[in-house]
Amino acid sequence: MDSIIQAIGDWLKEVLVAGIMSNLNNTFDSVNYQVGQIATEVGMTPSSFSPAVFNMIRNLSENVIMPIAGILLTFIACYELIQLIMSHNNLANFETWIFWKWIFKTFVAVTLISNTMNITMAVFDVAQYVVTQAGGIISGSTAIDASTLATMQSSLEAMEVGSLLGIYLQSFVVQFLVLILSALIFVIVYGRMIEIYLMVSLAPLPFATFGSKEQSMIGQNYLRSLFALGFQGFLIMVCVGIYAVMIQSIAFSTDIIGSLWGVVGYTILLAFTLFKTGSVAKSILHAH
Repeated sequence: MDSIIQAIGDWLKEVLVAGIMSNLNNTFDSVNYQVGQIATEVGMTPSSFSPAVFNMIRNLSENVIMPIAGILLTFIACYELIQLIMSHNNLANFETWIFWKWIFKTFVAVTLISNTMNITMAVFDVAQYVVTQAGGIISGSTAIDASTLATMQSSLEAMEVGSLLGIYLQSFVVQFLVLILSALIFVIVYGRMIEIYLMVSLAPLPFATFGSKEQSMIGQNYLRSLFALGFQGFLIMVCVGIYAVMIQSIAFSTDIIGSLWGVVGYTILLAFTLFKTGSVAKSILHAH
């Protein structure tokens, strides 16, 4: 009778250990995959992230928004000319050089609006270079090697059935929470790129305001917002690097339960900091 109970206990321990290791592997694989995707995707330019979407946005910007921006630029140019003429004592002290000034300003404004897409893409090319260079410096992997997992399995095999059952239930909950957090990380990274596409689609309108002394702040703020979105990728890489260092400091083999909840805590912290990267980048560049 004792041998039968012992055999059942050993079988139950084997099942629980296998279930716990499966949950742990799934948890770490999910975290590692999402972190790896972050490092890969934030370094992409809008054109390389999704060429089909980028071509659609470019066509919309050039064929739908550009004519409206042209009308706006024409209005601004006429208004500026009237202001230049009236600024000299209501035509009492008229000077011809103001026409050359107006022609130069209009030429610059037309050149800017004609090269709107090239300028916006140049911003993200600079940001891509910064993110790529940061990726080479911020080295750190969140992956758990095979020896650590083997040590964890040995620690689990030495435990009693009651302890294993508690760890199994907690590992299942942790796995579910990490999957939710992975989905949030996915939304944050892809949401940033969609925001970039939205900003690029309306680019000709703020660029049309550069010809106006009074309204040029709209275009300047737009450029600052573009740089903020671009350098948000750099801040995301910094968050990933910090996360990798914190994950490596967890002692997975000595305290399995604490390690599991430590992974959850650090992943929650990662998701929170990723949410904050956009506002931090905008505050640094004074974009709003």
